[in-house]
Formats: sequence, structure tokens, C-alpha cells
Amino acid sequence: MQELDQKKTIDLLNAIMEFELAGVVRYTHYSLMVTGPNRIPIVTFFKAQANESLLHAQQVGEILTGLDGHPSLKIAPIEESYKHSVKHILEESLAHEKKALDLYKKLLDTVTDASIYLEEFARTMIGQEEMHNLELKKMLRDFS
Repeated sequence: MQELDQKKTIDLLNAIMEFELAGVVRYTHYSLMVTGPNRIPIVTFFKAQANESLLHAQQVGEILTGLDGHPSLKIAPIEESYKHSVKHILEESLAHEKKALDLYKKLLDTVTDASIYLEEFARTMIGQEEMHNLELKKMLRDFS
């Protein structure tokens, strides 16, 4: 086992927390902007995504404070495209989920062989983000 790079891990966890909190805002916004005949199931989907992003931020924050880190009060920048068709919203969601996946992969790289708990946490989150990517890709299929 190698020693955990505490500072790098805490900085990365803070970046993830800021990104997940941005996801809460992003998905809440999307849930409000959806129109059309498929509105209800898509709104339900985005509300669930917002709740999950909040849960992820809370989980990351608990780990961060457990490592004697101080959780950031910031959220990651969110671009407003002013494009609110379901297709655009799903495409933006997919881009967001890909960035989340990259952040969790960086966390895994940082903690590998230094903390089994953090490795397992990162792997679990990577698995969840990969599933979100697949789900969004499926949802986008009808928009070819």
C-alpha cells in the first residue's frame, strides 16, 4: 500500500462536490424547462437526477470531512445554452455526465493502492456514471 496523497484527494473531492452540486441546479433547471407530450416522464427523470446529484455531493462531502478536508461552498460553473428542446437538454446532460465520469476516474487514479475504501467508492461512482451515460445515449437514440 502506498500513502494517500491527502491534499490531492481532498482537492479532487471538492471539485467533485462542486460538480455534483452544479448537477442539482442543472437538472432542476432542466426539469422546469421540459415541454411537450413526453414532459411528465422526462421531468420525473430530471428530478431524480437532481436528487441523485445532491446525494452524491453529500456522500463526497462526508468523505472529504472524514479526511479533515473543508467542503467548498462553491458550485462548478454551469453554462446556459438557452436551448431547451428535449434533445438539447439530453445532449447537455450527456456532456455533464461524461465530465462527472472523468472526475471519478481521476479520483480512482489518485487513491488506487492507497485506500481500498476510496477505491471502492470511486469504482461504485464510476459504475453509476457509466449507467447514466448509457441511459442518456438510449434516450437520445430517437433524435437521429
